[in-house]
Amino acid sequence: MRSFHPTPRFYVAATIIALIVLLAVFGPLFVRTDPNATIGGLYDKPHGFGPFLLGTDNEGQSVIANLVYGTRTSLIVGLLAGIIATIIGVSIGLLAGFRGGWLDDLLSAVTNIFLVIPGLVVVVLISIALDNRSIFTLGWVIGIISWPWLARAVRAQASSVRTREHIDVARLSGARFGSILMWDVLPYLMSYVVMAFVLQVSGAILFEATLSMLGLGPSGADSLGLMLYWAIQWGSIRTGAWWAFVPPTLMLTLIAFSFLLLQSSLDEVFNPRLRRGRSGKSKAKRVEASVDEPIEPAVPTHVGASGILETPVSAGEVRR
Repeated sequence: MRSFHPTPRFYVAATIIALIVLLAVFGPLFVRTDPNATIGGLYDKPHGFGPFLLGTDNEGQSVIANLVYGTRTSLIVGLLAGIIATIIGVSIGLLAGFRGGWLDDLLSAVTNIFLVIPGLVVVVLISIALDNRSIFTLGWVIGIISWPWLARAVRAQASSVRTREHIDVARLSGARFGSILMWDVLPYLMSYVVMAFVLQVSGAILFEATLSMLGLGPSGADSLGLMLYWAIQWGSIRTGAWWAFVPPTLMLTLIAFSFLLLQSSLDEVFNPRLRRGRSGKSKAKRVEASVDEPIEPAVPTHVGASGILETPVSAGEVRR
């Protein structure tokens, strides 16, 4: 953890995401309105505070209430899909890259097949076939078709790690295959896995919004995509009812921007080559210190299954 030096962009992204999560979790405590309750007419303009802060939608329901509950639904779907896709992708990538041989060929072939299949078409067909599209069902479906690119990236890095000396030492010391994967291989890839998980969550949220705008959103729940779907269907853009489509659009944009900013800042944190330099004064001090007395950089280590200290691979150093 000594090498973890967050950048200002990391703090900005983390703050935005934290505020969005707080809105989704604690927003219903302040917006005490049922999102499915009719409290007004068709596209009543925003006025005052409370349930009419952002006016009403096509069914006379509170837009602010639907925004709060819709944000919660989108985050749940994104988080569930991100976890599922990350687990599947990391597991397949580790096995294929570290084991090699026929297992690598088989898992790589399966991954390539999933890559060439259009994910959106598969999800649309599955959503049409399902009678009840709950938020958890959508999360599972999106997660199951979102893992291939992560599996290929993890496979490439696991293939490079298996040739290192400490892996041979772990094998000679009697460490089992699963123990080597968990304690000697996976720690080297954790920085990349974390960044990939952030992208998986962001992509799943936008994926759910796309399905909802096609009319295939979660059943019996509100989401940001469903708000946009009904706003388009009832002509809010044509009639000038901006409060029906602008808030969910801005929220989706803010969510996608904050997650992408977080991923970019984590790449700078974990990858020394992209890490931004500090002030010129501190640089000069480091140069002087290196001239006067050589200083060995502090390299984070961990103890693997073999019981020896190991140095992790840089997150941004993707080996092919």
